[in-house]
Amino acid sequence: MKDDGKVIRGYKMGTLRGLMDDSGIIEEIVFDSIKPHDLELCRNMILKSKCLKGGDILINDRGFISRDVINFLKVEKQVDTYVPAKKNMTIYQEAVKIAISEDKWQKHPNRKRKTQEIHLVKDLGMMWQSNTPDKDVDLCACVVHDKKDNEYYVFLTTDTNKTAKQIINTYELRPEIEEDYRQIKDFWKLEDFKSTKYNFITFHIVMTLIGYMYFQLFKNMEEGNKYSGKSLPVIIKNYKEDKQKSVIIYSGQYFGVFSFIEFIQLYAGCSAEVRKLLDPTLALV
Repeated sequence: MKDDGKVIRGYKMGTLRGLMDDSGIIEEIVFDSIKPHDLELCRNMILKSKCLKGGDILINDRGFISRDVINFLKVEKQVDTYVPAKKNMTIYQEAVKIAISEDKWQKHPNRKRKTQEIHLVKDLGMMWQSNTPDKDVDLCACVVHDKKDNEYYVFLTTDTNKTAKQIINTYELRPEIEEDYRQIKDFWKLEDFKSTKYNFITFHIVMTLIGYMYFQLFKNMEEGNKYSGKSLPVIIKNYKEDKQKSVIIYSGQYFGVFSFIEFIQLYAGCSAEVRKLLDPTLALV
């Protein structure tokens, strides 16, 4: 496909990420070529996922705006959705207009956002209609006003019992999720492919995500509690190994696992020619 006039090739992955305390795990993935739109890539996963259960919430970005999907999740699965509205949407424009006219702004709960204020607007369902308006679920919104640049942002949810503060606090989990994905790509080398073949790429992605999941689960166990809230690079930098190292040697269908002392003993008993072959392995230990 073309991107900014340039022909590019590649693959696209969608994930369903579940939150666990201060970390998260990848619960489900979908994988395809780079061509499908993000929403179309993930639509079936979202609608059919067994991981989404009644009482859950789904936090989306603007790429996943779909009235039909939001309706289905609320009615069929009792899952509430949080999603930002686009500026060209009627519901955005009406929410901002109502918030300005009511003029009941509150401080933004995030202390870092000192120039921002929030306002709750209810009963917005009719402002965003599907092809079957009579089946549309109701929506409310937290309107955010940034006084510094006089910009407005609208965050929608199907959970109409929430306050403006609750809506924005929930949606602000997204930056943490995005940072987590950045670390998966940068530090877990998710995109470090050694081949362009589909099966090799799939294997690499699946194995990387399995390793990531075990890492996240370990941090939520008693044994890994000391690593809670820390990223992989920080842990690796401060990690001190207290167990004896092992060496794995393989050739064809044969392999052996040796303690470091056993490996040195074997190395010492080998000819100069064999030791030369083992030197690269010894240098890594």
